[in-house]
Amino acid sequence: MSEALEARIAELEIKLSYTDDLIETLNHSVFRQQEQIEQLQLALRALREQRQSDEVVSPPRDPREEMPPHY
Repeated sequence: MSEALEARIAELEIKLSYTDDLIETLNHSVFRQQEQIEQLQLALRALREQRQSDEVVSPPRDPREEMPPHY
């Protein structure tokens, strides 16, 4: 093989190595983000359920009907 061809192959191998590392890093980031999304979905579901149970216990009030504490 010629030196130019060997240099090109070596350069491609280096680029491939960096690309593999980048893909692994991105995959890990996507995995962590998916975990966070799932945790946020669970928290949101819990908040919705809490709000619904709070509304059943005490119906929503109209703030215009309440007197401010200074009156």
